[in-house]
Amino acid sequence: MTASPIFLEILPTASQEIVEQAHYYRDKADEALANRWQAAVVETIYSLRAAPERGSLGDFKTDSISDLRRIGIRGFPKHLIFYRFIDASRTLVIVSVLHGARDLESLLVTHH
Repeated sequence: MTASPIFLEILPTASQEIVEQAHYYRDKADEALANRWQAAVVETIYSLRAAPERGSLGDFKTDSISDLRRIGIRGFPKHLIFYRFIDASRTLVIVSVLHGARDLESLLVTHH
């Protein structure tokens, strides 16, 4: 028996963060780095559809984000994708894409 498909939802804030980081790389380095960034993000997100529970729980104290998982982006080890997998609806929700050195919990509370 085949598992039911996993639906993908990318919140507007996450989309904006991905695009803003691409613009940053384009401005500070070059088009090739910006393209590599976008390809790595897309690859990571789509790989989560095959195994959505493989990311680590974020270990956040705030209840509203305690179910968020995180996974690194290959080639960009300091950046993390934060997401939740809603098993009942088979939905993978990309909540945010952030640099790991930021105040993650505070930022994520505003994104959830």
